[in-house]
Amino acid sequence: MGAKLSWRVDGADWPNRGASRFVDAAGHRWHVQIMGSGPVALLAHGTGAATHSWRALMPILAQHFTIVAPDLPGHGFTEAPPRHRLSLPSMARDLAALCRQLDVKPQLAVGHSAGAAILARMSLDRSIDPALIVSLNGAFLPFGGVAALVLSPLAKALTFNPFVPRIFAWRGSDPAAVHRLIVGTGSTIDTEGERLYGKLVSSPEHVTAALQMMANWDLHPLVRDLPQLGPDLLLIAASNDRAIPVDVARRVREMLPKAKLELVQGYGHLVHEEVPGRIAATIVAAAVQFCIIALQHES
Repeated sequence: MGAKLSWRVDGADWPNRGASRFVDAAGHRWHVQIMGSGPVALLAHGTGAATHSWRALMPILAQHFTIVAPDLPGHGFTEAPPRHRLSLPSMARDLAALCRQLDVKPQLAVGHSAGAAILARMSLDRSIDPALIVSLNGAFLPFGGVAALVLSPLAKALTFNPFVPRIFAWRGSDPAAVHRLIVGTGSTIDTEGERLYGKLVSSPEHVTAALQMMANWDLHPLVRDLPQLGPDLLLIAASNDRAIPVDVARRVREMLPKAKLELVQGYGHLVHEEVPGRIAATIVAAAVQFCIIALQHES
């Protein structure tokens, strides 16, 4: 079990490998997948995931958009920056630097979980200017109660212990443990998806980045600024999500009355992996409604 994922070995069977490239931006090397044509859609995955989470959704959306989907810093096959840069504002700046390096200006931004918060921060910072942000079980609000006092300090303590990521990674090599982890989010995904998550969490470097991201994650400034969000916002929330309760999306809609909430019954935190066709149809319909696709066709 190596500390770092190898593209030659671990990436040999990576989903949509033909769309992959490596790009230097913000001081480190990124793995990014680009496919399709049309207006640019930037996809940002959540904590502990990678581009594999878009494996089925991305080819469908690529029929309508130019998809740009990176592994976030320290995740998957993207190099890890210094630990202090695995924070929300720093990751937003680094992802903006990648967009500049690629010379892309997203008209649509789709984020899952923490990825949705990163895209919102980028928009608030005016480093991207999409017409629409689509949040898939977006992690916009801080944990409440005791969790707010415990989770971040605990994550900080874990990241400073060099043995902890290897212990997590050792557990990640057990398919049964990975299955329990996925089920714990309220989702049921295919065997291939579980295998890919197992590959990720078997890497101490990937686990370290996820823990450091959790340790540095402070959503209070985002909550303060969120009412100033410029783009339209579509909140897709899954009823069985055990990681981000539906109430989070409802509270965000109260903060942003123009936001639209769509509840997907019967699925969990990884809803975009469970029913990618349904999620793609919802995103495409929203893009048509907000004239993202139509404007491209008219030009």
